Formats: sequence, structure tokens, C-alpha cells
Amino acid sequence: MTEGSHTDNGQLSHNGLKDANAPLSLITEPMKFGHEGSKDSTAPFSLITEPNMKSTTELKEKEMLQRGNWGGKLEFILTCVGYAVGLGNVWRFPYLAFKNGGGAFLIPYWIIQLFVGMPLFFMELCFGQFASLGPLSIWKICPALKGIGIASVLVSAFIGLYYNVIIGYCFFYFFASMSDPLPWAEELRTNGTNVTQGSLNLTMVNSTMSKSERYFYETLLGMSEGLEVLGNVRWELALCLLLAWFVVMAVLSKGIKSLGKVVYFTATFPYLLLTALLVRGATLDGASDGIYYYLTPQWERLADSNVWSDAATQVFFSLSACSGGLVLMASFNKFDNFCLRDALIVPLIDCLTSFFSGFVIFTVLGAMAKAKGVEVADVAQGGTGLAFIVYPEAISQMPAPTVWAILFFFMMLIIGFSSEFSIMETVICSLIDEFPHILRKNWKNSTLFRLAICLTFYCLALPMTTNGGIYVLELLDSSVSGFPLLFVGLFECIALCYVYGYNRFASDIEMMLGRKPWIYWQACWCCITPGILLAVIVFKAYQYTPLKFNDYEYPDWGVALWWIVCLIPILAIPAWVTYRRHAVGGQGFRGEFLPRPEWGPASPENRKGRYAPQVPTEQNGVKFYDNAAYEYPDKFTIASGLRHTLPESLPGYVNQGFQTDQGRAFSESTKL
Repeated sequence: MTEGSHTDNGQLSHNGLKDANAPLSLITEPMKFGHEGSKDSTAPFSLITEPNMKSTTELKEKEMLQRGNWGGKLEFILTCVGYAVGLGNVWRFPYLAFKNGGGAFLIPYWIIQLFVGMPLFFMELCFGQFASLGPLSIWKICPALKGIGIASVLVSAFIGLYYNVIIGYCFFYFFASMSDPLPWAEELRTNGTNVTQGSLNLTMVNSTMSKSERYFYETLLGMSEGLEVLGNVRWELALCLLLAWFVVMAVLSKGIKSLGKVVYFTATFPYLLLTALLVRGATLDGASDGIYYYLTPQWERLADSNVWSDAATQVFFSLSACSGGLVLMASFNKFDNFCLRDALIVPLIDCLTSFFSGFVIFTVLGAMAKAKGVEVADVAQGGTGLAFIVYPEAISQMPAPTVWAILFFFMMLIIGFSSEFSIMETVICSLIDEFPHILRKNWKNSTLFRLAICLTFYCLALPMTTNGGIYVLELLDSSVSGFPLLFVGLFECIALCYVYGYNRFASDIEMMLGRKPWIYWQACWCCITPGILLAVIVFKAYQYTPLKFNDYEYPDWGVALWWIVCLIPILAIPAWVTYRRHAVGGQGFRGEFLPRPEWGPASPENRKGRYAPQVPTEQNGVKFYDNAAYEYPDKFTIASGLRHTLPESLPGYVNQGFQTDQGRAFSESTKL
């Protein structure tokens, strides 16, 4: 019997199927191949027979490497903590607080955290855990909006690209710390008297730049006049960057299994060092001035939309929301993991860590301000280098500064890598999930692909190790962490709450957690969160100012490059919609906003209710399917509790997976 033929009793038969009379069901695992010879790898509508029937495709899937799962609940929580608590907490948050008026920044930060950060964090955890799919393949829920997943992965790719350069800075300082005295703690001249920064006497007059500032800008960066003068690759930084990518490759060589083990150390050790630095910083003369600046809001700054925008983007950046990572990490959870607990614990730890790190930074800023005789707001230039100026300054004041410097920059490496591992695993695993039969076929293919990604990213990041590399890094950081994250968050809310439907999403969550989301989550997902995001986008665009780094203004072509990087992830969303519109035609396009039949829990035992396998009943020679999962427009509806015949055809599809009332049997589904 040929594939796609039917038996005399009208039941579907298929090559390799042992029982042609077994009940039909909506497919219970994502389709990896469509009809033989089809170009579309995600068959839009397919019914396969079960149980105890193994198609060729299923056998191939079993031969592939397993996608993997967390070794336990603690691994997932610590990984999320490590993913969220990174260099952004000890570098970016204090910098933004410094830039936006200290205490004035804390108010919008906490508000955005409560009404945007936590709701999106919980939404993405539920989204990924329910379907056990990565940020690209999960958009079977609404194929037309897969561009949201593409945009989030592009954001992760850009962040991973420059984030490892900062880790390279940490390696540079780590190796430089193995000297006595520290290279940034040498003698300075004050009022004609030689003193060292290692002493407790910090009185410095007529000094506009500290030794730690000079060391960062001159020794580490060899900074040029601007983006126009990239200069030469600094081989010390290039080697440090190569070492950083080597570590990433080594840890991610086995994917989630190796990542889940290292987080036990990387997610806990940094807090010991931060506490020690805070205790020491609090004893410095002038530390109270820094704390006062940090906690006292400048109320007029709240009218500046840039403060709110920076608060929103910092929440996104720190929690790693809307960049695909949370969806991916949650996809390795067990289906019934109580992710609500995780959605409350991790953002709280992240927020408190940022707040705590601010105290560490501002105690030292206060001491530096008093030593220079200037205000806290004028004590140091901002930017990426703030942590590489203020923290070394604090370390140089401590007893045995060499030991503390080694420990501190080791901590910076740990927290940097804990985020970079997750960022790059998001990029790599998302692509592997899209092409599993090639990239997960065996260990060799998977490893070579991971190696190729790391080498490619290293080459792309080399311009950031030149004399003008800091200008490129700041350009990437500013462009990616702003508008793209805001747009992805906005469209995620729209897709899940209005296109897919909040009621359906809430029912999916109830299947996992045994309860529907609280009214707080519903209000945030449907109204408050998208409203705040839209407002921030509008005001950020209205108050847009050209990119600057310290006192340097980027040239016009640099600003144009900023917009290109910014728009690449954003335009991926409408570009994908346009592509699907042309691919399926006008009639079939409506179906692109509906879930694929394979959407749902990945494991067969978790497919219950409207996702349960369907046993057909027959009346007058016509087959009926009860309690199926999806509703389709125009031609037919398959809804819970309703009984409808399967259609002979769906606009835009060739229906090849079920027995029609005309008695024709087909093998699988193929997209037109």
C-alpha cells in the first residue's frame, strides 16, 4: 500500500504504522518535517495515528540528541538569577542612577519593575514552560508574529556580541591586579605633597582626572578622538576577548547540562565581594555625601522621559526580559514547575542586587567627590567605564588591595559569564531548535555549530578592541537596549493577550499551575504593561537626542549606524508578517494568526483538555472530532465541547492528515 492511500474500511493508513484502526489525534510533538518533498518544515495541520505507531520522522527524532532539562528546580532559579544579575547590576544600574539624578531614577525604576518587569518576566516563563520550545519555534502559537521571536534573538545576539568585550575588560584588569602596587594606585601629587591612593588621605586638589580614570581610558583603551579614528587592534584586549569566547565555548559545549552546573557558584559568590566592598566604602571620608545623592530624588528629573525610558530599558536589560532568554530557560522546565514562585523571587533578587550595588558605587563616588573638591554629580564621567573607574578606586583604599583586586575582578568575570552563558545559549539553542535534524543530529554537528558561532562573534567583536572600540561598544549598547526591547515587550503583550487571547493563555497557565493568574497579572498583561511601554516609546521618540559619549558627539554617519542597529530587530516583526502574507496568499493569511495544531504541551502526557488526542466518532459515514483545540474562521470551527466535521480544505493549505467525509485519506499536511 502506498503512503497516503486508504483501507477498505476508510481508516487512514501510513507506511510503518502498525495499527491502521488506532484513534486519530492532533500531533503531540512539533512537526520536524512536513510531507515528503515539502519545503515547509512546520506542517500547518496534521493528524497522526497513535498509540504504538512510529513513523519514520518519529524514529529520526529519537535518534537526535535530547534537548535536555534542568537537573532540578534550584538549577533553574540560580540560572535565572545569574542571567538577571550580571554586569548590568554592578555597572549599568549605578551608571544610569548617576546619569539620571540619583534618587530620581529609583522611583521610575521601582514602578517599571512592578508593573512592567515582573509581569513580563512571569509571562515569558509561562510561555516557554508551557510549550517547551525556544523563542523562535515557540511562535507556532501565532506564525504570522514569529518576527517577535526573531527580534528578541537578534537583541540577544547584539548584546552577546558586546557583552563579552566588557568581560574582556575584566580579564585585562584581573591580570593587571596581580601586581603590587596596583597599576592604578600609584603616587599622585597633591598640594606639592606626594601621597598614594592606597592611603586614607584622599584630599586631592587641582586634579581633574584620577589615576583610575587615566588607567582605564589611556592604558586599557588607548582611546582615540572618536568613532572616525578606530585605530589599531589592541592585541592585549584582543587576546582577552579570545579568552572570553574560549570560556563561553567550553561551558556551552554541552548546552544546558553544563550551564546548569556552573550556576551554583556563579550566582552566589558575587554577593560576598559586594558586601565587603560596601563595608569598606562606608568607612571612607565623604561616603555619606554619595549615599545622600543616591537616595535623594531630584523631582524635576521625573518630568524627563529619558529617565523613565532608561528605567524601563534597565529593567529589561537586567531581567533579560524580551530578549528570548527567559522563554528558552523556562522551556527546559518540567511542565508543572511552579514558575509563579520563580517570577517573584528572581526579579526581587535582581532589583535588590541593583539597589545594593548602587550603595557600593555611591559610597566611593562620595569619597572621590570630597577628595576632588567637586559635587558628586561631577565626580566622574559616566558610561561603560564607570565600574572600571569607581570600583578600582574603592579597592585601592582597602588593606591588601592586590588581594581584593584579584577577588573583585574574578567576581566581575563570574557575574559577567553567568549572563553571557545564558545570552549565547539563547542565540545558539534558538537556531538549533529551528534546524534540529541537522544541528541536533549528533554531538559533532552540535559542537561544530557552537564553535562556528563563537568564532564568528569573536571576529565581529574585534573592532571593539581597537583604539576607537569604546565608541562602537557604546553605540551598540545604546541602540539595542532601548527601542528594540520596548517594542518586543509591547508586541508580546498584544500577541498573547489579544491575538491568541488572554482567556486561552490563562487556561494554558491553569493546566500547568492548577490555577489561573491573579487579577494583578491580567490587568498588567492586558492594559498596564502595554500602556506603559507605549507611553515610554512615544515620549522617548519625542525627546530623542543624538547619541553622545561623555562630551563626544557622534558624527552623522555614526548616528545613522545607531538607527540601523536599532531598527534591525524592530523591522523583523513587520518584515516577517509581510513574508507570510506573500507566502500563503490572501485567503490563507488569516490562518497565520491562529495557532498551529501542534501548538501545546510538548509531552503527550501533558496534552489534556483541548489538547487531548481526539477519538473520532462517526454518524452517517461522517467522522466527528470532539473537544479539539483550535478555532478557524469562515470554513469551520473546532472548539471545546463542539462537534464538527473536518473540512475538505482550509484556505492556504492542502489538508492531508485526516479522513474527509468524501472518504479520501491523506498522509500529512503541506503548506501551499
